[in-house]
Amino acid sequence: MGPAEQDLALVQEVYDAFARADVPRIMALFADDGTVSQSPELPWGGTHTGHSGLGHFLATLTGHLDSHPVTERLIADGAGHVVQVGRTRGVVRATGSPFDVPEVHVFTLRGGRVHRFEAYLDTAAMRAALDAPVAVTAQAPGEDP
Repeated sequence: MGPAEQDLALVQEVYDAFARADVPRIMALFADDGTVSQSPELPWGGTHTGHSGLGHFLATLTGHLDSHPVTERLIADGAGHVVQVGRTRGVVRATGSPFDVPEVHVFTLRGGRVHRFEAYLDTAAMRAALDAPVAVTAQAPGEDP
């Protein structure tokens, strides 16, 4: 397996661990001094360093969202970078407001671990979902409120 294939396999393992909510595995795949970066316009945004920063990022993200990345394409340059093009879909936990937002993730890899993870998404669309009022569910006739 060449460098590009190894990098793609590592990134796929990160997404698989995220889908299982396997935080210990996610931590093992990230360098001890790695960084996570996303727009500071989001509650989980900013730059987070090390495993404590990654833990804070993940806890804040999952505290706000029940989200599921959908990868449309993974691109590896063979020199330690993988780009994911896709969407993130889910609901805002506090309100039930749904979202389906385009995203791009950029991974910088070295020594079989993630050293930098950059997340880019349609921040305005995500802010709109976060700021939306509580979703109202329809009641069947005769149901008590």
